Amino acid sequence: MAKKSKRDMAYELDIDVSTLYNWRKYKPNLYRIVMLGFKFDELLEKNRKNYEELLELNQMIQDEIDKFK
Repeated sequence: MAKKSKRDMAYELDIDVSTLYNWRKYKPNLYRIVMLGFKFDELLEKNRKNYEELLELNQMIQDEIDKFK
């Protein structure tokens, strides 16, 4: 998953990019919360993928073990 640009973030929030920049300048706490939300979503997706990979790996190892039973 590629990191989102400010333009992508603004589009997702249904605001102008200038609004996002104004939040950063005039409402830093709001901007911080919004950026944390985007980072949370990014990390959640990354961890979901890691979890799925681990499940696959676990199944492959279990299948190999089962061959010798």
